[in-house]
Amino acid sequence: MTELGFVHQFIPGSSERTLLMLHGTGGDEEQLIPLARELDPGAAILSPRGKISENGSARFFRRLAEGVFDLEDLRVQTDALAEFVRQAVHHYGLDLGKIVTVGYSNGANIAASILLRHPDVLRTAMLLRAMVPFQPEELPDLGGVEIWIAGGNQDPLIPRLNTERLAEMLSEAGAEVTAHFFEAGHALTNTELVLAKRWLDAL
Repeated sequence: MTELGFVHQFIPGSSERTLLMLHGTGGDEEQLIPLARELDPGAAILSPRGKISENGSARFFRRLAEGVFDLEDLRVQTDALAEFVRQAVHHYGLDLGKIVTVGYSNGANIAASILLRHPDVLRTAMLLRAMVPFQPEELPDLGGVEIWIAGGNQDPLIPRLNTERLAEMLSEAGAEVTAHFFEAGHALTNTELVLAKRWLDAL
């Protein structure tokens, strides 16, 4: 459906939790639904499609080159996605405090950007293959926010140091950050998904 400014999927669940699924480059609103089911079979699923097309591949914001972001477009698209979440909460009758954001790659990067620009929107996030989206002039107050980060030691797209810097930045802002690095590339592994589900179950 195309309501609320984004093409998206909403699938009701049997629990109060909602998983906000943010896909990577070339994904769509369907891509991460199997992952959501694996992480929490009872949760509702809210899955938008990024508005930006890069040679036909959907993204959540533009980039100038690999790992070089269009910061103005990142700002605009971050604000738009944060507003989508706010509207979806009212439209679908969701509990904002029980939304868990699960972002992969490009989706993880815009989730990190929302955390830094709109700290009132996302209270729990899983950032899978994320990097620093931008350097804020002042860190927000992320006290009470729970964040789980997963990086790959052999990731050819995202250097481990960049992901570590993001974890440090979010921690300095007051978030409770758990970061893991796996012997993996950019693709996710079964090992980290088991640990991610364990973390989610413990919340």
